[in-house]
Amino acid sequence: MRPSFMITLFIAAALAVIGLGLAPGPEQPPSDRNATTMNDRDSQKKISSAGFDVTPLPRAEVEALAKKLTPEQYRITQNAGTERAFCGTLLDNKKDGMYVCVVCGLPLFKSEHKFISGTGWPSFFNPFDTAHVAEKSDDTLGMSRVEINCARCDGHLGHVFPDGPPPSGRRFCLNSESLEFFENGQEVPIESRPLSLETGYFAGGCFWGVEHGFQQVPGVISVESGYQQGKIDNPTYKQICNGDTGHAESVKVIFDPTKVSYEKLVRFFLHLHDPTQLNRQGPDYGTQYRSGVYTVGAEQQATATRVKAELQTIARFGGKPIVTEVEVAKRFWPAEDYHQDYIANTGRSCHVDLPAAFKGADLQPTKLGKVK
Repeated sequence: MRPSFMITLFIAAALAVIGLGLAPGPEQPPSDRNATTMNDRDSQKKISSAGFDVTPLPRAEVEALAKKLTPEQYRITQNAGTERAFCGTLLDNKKDGMYVCVVCGLPLFKSEHKFISGTGWPSFFNPFDTAHVAEKSDDTLGMSRVEINCARCDGHLGHVFPDGPPPSGRRFCLNSESLEFFENGQEVPIESRPLSLETGYFAGGCFWGVEHGFQQVPGVISVESGYQQGKIDNPTYKQICNGDTGHAESVKVIFDPTKVSYEKLVRFFLHLHDPTQLNRQGPDYGTQYRSGVYTVGAEQQATATRVKAELQTIARFGGKPIVTEVEVAKRFWPAEDYHQDYIANTGRSCHVDLPAAFKGADLQPTKLGKVK
């Protein structure tokens, strides 16, 4: 090995040690609990708790986005490079705003979490949302570190270390060239904005089948089983089965209104189960199995009331009254973990009529869903 090459290698390693630290500690993978996944028409979407689409982009799309980068931005984000200490353009930035990925525009950090670390690189003690920043082990340069990347495009950002200030005690050490800053009040591009999502609540007997049914609807982002419209806080399944807490087994449906309207979801729901059965669905009986649409806002209330009245006249229900209650939504309490995705996890069937629901709402199921 040539002496000049060894000297260059030693200097590069020394700079990394000085600026990025020697003792990052054990790797701490980010939790997926801040994001939800759901089968969409063409892919499995992943939405962060902040409302952003963090579904990993195909490599071809990342390569197309990377063509707009400067040579230095490309070197750092696509080849895991590191900019020189104290040379980054955002190191001394003290303006209020947010820092987004220079490649795909996903918000990564906020100015309120920025601090002066003295290392020569912009430093933050918390990310914008934990689902926006991916972590992985990095054993280069003869040391064990934790690399951080954009969760959406996998662009290299820097590293994270366990020597930051409270409350996290972590230091996210970033390259300025991997970020783009938008000051508060400045217009941000669409890729840096949260999705316009809405929420609906539906109760139609055992929540297992209702959850499974809504999971097949294109435009639905997530479905969660739980308890609603009752009189005690944080109920358990055992408590609501006694029938005296007032809760209904309901599902929380988060959806993209640009892909599926609330009206279609209501129509889907009223065809999914038998809304003429009072306080029961088939063999399941009790007030916890009642039929209900629990609305958020005056517009949902008006839509649900109108659709219920309209469907009352169709032949499917044979003139029997639709007893589905339409009420303003009260607090939703998530059910125990074993109730979530129950049918998908067990393969069991339930009381729902998926073919009738899709036909009644003029919808097509997701290609990944199964209609029984």
